[in-house]
Amino acid sequence: MSDQQTPPSGPAFYAQPKYLSRPRLREWWTLLHPPYTMFLLSLVVIGASLVGPIHTFRLWMTVLAFFLAVGIGAHAMDELQGRPLRTTIPTWQLVAASILSLGGAVVLGIVGAVEVDEFLWIFIAVGVIAAVGYNLELFGGRLHTDLVFFLSWGCFPVLTAYFTQHENLSAAALLAALYAAFIAATQRQLSTPARRLRRHVNYLQGDEVLLDGTKVALSVESQLGPIEGALRSLCWTSVAIAGALMSARYHFL
Repeated sequence: MSDQQTPPSGPAFYAQPKYLSRPRLREWWTLLHPPYTMFLLSLVVIGASLVGPIHTFRLWMTVLAFFLAVGIGAHAMDELQGRPLRTTIPTWQLVAASILSLGGAVVLGIVGAVEVDEFLWIFIAVGVIAAVGYNLELFGGRLHTDLVFFLSWGCFPVLTAYFTQHENLSAAALLAALYAAFIAATQRQLSTPARRLRRHVNYLQGDEVLLDGTKVALSVESQLGPIEGALRSLCWTSVAIAGALMSARYHFL
């Protein structure tokens, strides 16, 4: 059965897109984890848009800070840990991207702490510790856990964006953060088997036997398809909710 199957191409469904002509551009695109970065940034927008009015400049600076810290910085640090995306980006470039992008996010946070509220220092410290500790697996990997992922990828962007807008936290913000934690947990529960199938499984052997006796051959593709379809839908679901809130606040639709 193994000669009838081919392992899925690429370490992720969004890896190495063919529409980008240069290999190095494809690798940097893959490094950004576009669907998951989009998912994270949508949580920032959701947090900022829960209550109006929206301070537009603060919103986009918060989005930029999270894009730098996570979209580039955290993902570059993660690639330094064993090259899970199989890129050939030089180590020095990954290190430089990590330092510069995370540093840029910190600078934006400092400006916010000075101009908006001094309690943003707490969010800056938590964000740096989570990004560096989780992705570099510091402290013996104590921060590289599902709980830290749920809190830092789910709750943290919502609460940070809300506080940056309104300089306080509310029951609505806490409930939205709980929603974000659950949706981040769902993303994690789907992406973990998807990564295993793409990166570690060569082929599957055996059949599914239906109640009527029909046999359906197992394959990596048959198992991977529904999981990655759900991941795509999940990311777009969060974007749709963010768009709905933005539309309600700005009345542009």
